[in-house]
Amino acid sequence: MDPRAPGRPGMLIGRAGALARAQALLAAGGRVLLGIAGPPGAGKSSLADWLVTQLDARHGTSPRLVAQAPMDGFHLPNATLARLGLADRKGAPETFDAAGYASLLARLRAGGPREVDAPSFSRVHDAPVPGAHRIPPTVRLVICEGNYLLLGAGAWAQVRACCDETWFLQVDEEIARTRLIARHTAGGRSGPAARQWVEQNDLANLRLVDATAPRADYLVRLPPDTPPPAR
Repeated sequence: MDPRAPGRPGMLIGRAGALARAQALLAAGGRVLLGIAGPPGAGKSSLADWLVTQLDARHGTSPRLVAQAPMDGFHLPNATLARLGLADRKGAPETFDAAGYASLLARLRAGGPREVDAPSFSRVHDAPVPGAHRIPPTVRLVICEGNYLLLGAGAWAQVRACCDETWFLQVDEEIARTRLIARHTAGGRSGPAARQWVEQNDLANLRLVDATAPRADYLVRLPPDTPPPAR
């Protein structure tokens, strides 16, 4: 069964719509990689976490059927960014190991008898966390989320090609700005420094990512009172 949506892009309204579509992908047979793209501050990781929790509750975890492989685990280390002169651009496409992420997704899509580990990202330590996600061969739905899954340049095109279906999680810029300032403030930046980083860095990334929305299979719209990203 081909899990791709028949129209491009379709629309998923609210978490209920997203969950119903994820359930259909899980039931499609074989392993499906679902890519959730969207700008910083949209709530991608929060939505992915919620979908996993809901699907685990419905289907159990023995064996595991759902897992995550987020893009943020492929942030380049801070020392590498400093060496490359990219420390003030952290979060931009060039500050990720896109080829490494594409390689992981290709391995997951190919399947096989062995468990695969995927990294995550700690906002507390501002660094990747190796092996945070464990993906056994029983997993049928892998949720891959990140800003740049729909970029068409370089290795990012390979990332898109590995996803069987992609969603784009929309967010109003003002809501994203408020969430991002709060995120950076919680991470230790002063209020003025957080606002400056958002205006000079995050919002430029947001506008770049927004331009990729037409490449998604589905647009996802959550109510404006949906809680901000959990991490």
